[in-house]
Amino acid sequence: MPSIYSSITGTGSYLPARKIKNDYFLEHKFLEASGTPVKRDNETIVQKFEAITTIAERRYLEPGLLTSDMATFASEKAIEAAGIDKESLDYIIVAHNFGDVSDEFQQVDMLPTLAARVKHKLGIENPFCVAYDLPFGCPGWVQALIQADYFLKSGDAKRALVIGAETISRVCDPHDRDSMIYADGAGAVILEAEEREEKKGVLTHLTRSDTLHHANLLFMGKSYDQSDESQHLYIKMYGRKLYQYALEHVPAAMKACIDKAKVDIKDIKKVLIHQANGKMDDAIIQRFYGLYDLEVPEGIMPMTVSRLGNSSVATVPTLLDLILRGEMEPHEIQEGDLIVFASVGAGMNVNAVVYRV
Repeated sequence: MPSIYSSITGTGSYLPARKIKNDYFLEHKFLEASGTPVKRDNETIVQKFEAITTIAERRYLEPGLLTSDMATFASEKAIEAAGIDKESLDYIIVAHNFGDVSDEFQQVDMLPTLAARVKHKLGIENPFCVAYDLPFGCPGWVQALIQADYFLKSGDAKRALVIGAETISRVCDPHDRDSMIYADGAGAVILEAEEREEKKGVLTHLTRSDTLHHANLLFMGKSYDQSDESQHLYIKMYGRKLYQYALEHVPAAMKACIDKAKVDIKDIKKVLIHQANGKMDDAIIQRFYGLYDLEVPEGIMPMTVSRLGNSSVATVPTLLDLILRGEMEPHEIQEGDLIVFASVGAGMNVNAVVYRV
């Protein structure tokens, strides 16, 4: 019997033009959480940071542009790639965490929602195109894909625009070494429903939220500069605990999702994982394949974090778009390939999707 499956028919991304190399941070005044100066010199701090994270460069959004602008640019590319009429969209879901943060005021702005702003900027008139936001930490785009899949499989919707966009550079404390991790960007996909017997598109998904003991591993806090009287809040994290959490829970969640799909791990062609930290992602993939008593296949996990940094919800859809557009050679995704999307982030939340192209 035919069933409804939702498939990605178009992708798009936006990478800000500003390339920020690690030497940008050599003049920063890094402080400990107590407000005291970090004892190491900045050159040592930057070198150690790159060794730990693999990040050598990231992108920052240009002044005058906002997260909703990036989301719109990525969406326009996805709509064009899918060859659809934008008025035929049933849903626009925008995953983000901080809304439109301007370069001038550095204040979170989510009224109206980013999805409403994107729909407006795209010039969509259809009042039955439902636009809403999904703040879910870094796993937001993967979760938005899961939600869109539910809508499409219900039979009441045909097309959804699923976006991940973030401007984290504007909520970073310049005195916090962790600020070097973050970046800006946007990625988007068109997800379409089709009734067929062949199992293609989103096959299975899994999400877990560990809030009881881990809700505050990522949080908003004041600057480490105790003379800062702006009352601005900046993104903060307990890096070591976050690393331990991810290593414990992400591989297990990925395995549970694959087992749920009843597919052979050896048939997985690519694992597109949230680009959080190069060394952490490497440890996750090692432990994941270790759960099957297998070595990690060469080329299974494409990475962009070393040159694009961690753009939160945007990393996975951006990675997918770059591969499909031939900009991640020698990586490629062919029709029929099985791939896994996976992410982890604030909440703490973990999710995974098994997808057949």
